[in-house]
Formats: sequence, C-alpha cells, structure tokens
Amino acid sequence: MEVAEKRNEYIHIKNHIAQEVKSNLPLEDTLYNLADLFKLFGDTTRIKILYLLFDRELCVCDIATLLGITQSAISHQLKTLKANKLIKCRRVGKTVFYSLADDHVRTIIAQGAEHLEE
Repeated sequence: MEVAEKRNEYIHIKNHIAQEVKSNLPLEDTLYNLADLFKLFGDTTRIKILYLLFDRELCVCDIATLLGITQSAISHQLKTLKANKLIKCRRVGKTVFYSLADDHVRTIIAQGAEHLEE
C-alpha cells in the first residue's frame, strides 16, 4: 500500500485537464488501425519496395531483380502493401505495374527518415 501512495504523490494533473487530454485521444479502433499501419513499416523488404516506387511504377519482376529477391517473395509483400492501401496497381496486358497509392506514403517514410537523421 505504501508504494501505491508514494506513486500517487507524483500525479499532479488536475481532473479537468485529465478529462481534456483523454478527450483528445482518437477512438480505440483508430488507434488500433494506426498501430497496424505502422507495423507495415517494420519490415525492411516492404520499406525497400516503397522506396523503389518513389519515382516510378515497377512490375514484380523489376522489383525482384532490383532487390535480389524471388518474385514470389516480392508478390507476397506487394499483396500486403496493396491490402493496406499503401500501393496501387494497373494492368497492361499480362503485366501488373505497382506504384505508391498517394503522396502520404512518401511523406510518412520521408518524415521517419528525417526524424532518424536529427
């Protein structure tokens, strides 16, 4: 009991401030989805793919060649990125070309890299 009392003496936030701060938290579903989004950036292969797509659209075979990874492994990562709306694709005949879904993806990666360089 003494430890709990000691811990409480360091809490200085007023109730009205606590309520205000808590009310600014996004909904639980939003927080969950945001955490899932950031998990996608936790794989270096996916980050490499996204970097390759910064400047131009590429097909699976191009990405596989550039990264030295099998087409199967690249396809798996592309499926994950597409399912999470980080990339989009367009078909030309039998070939599918992939590109970034929008500039938000580039911004997220660029800001992360900038943060690491500080």
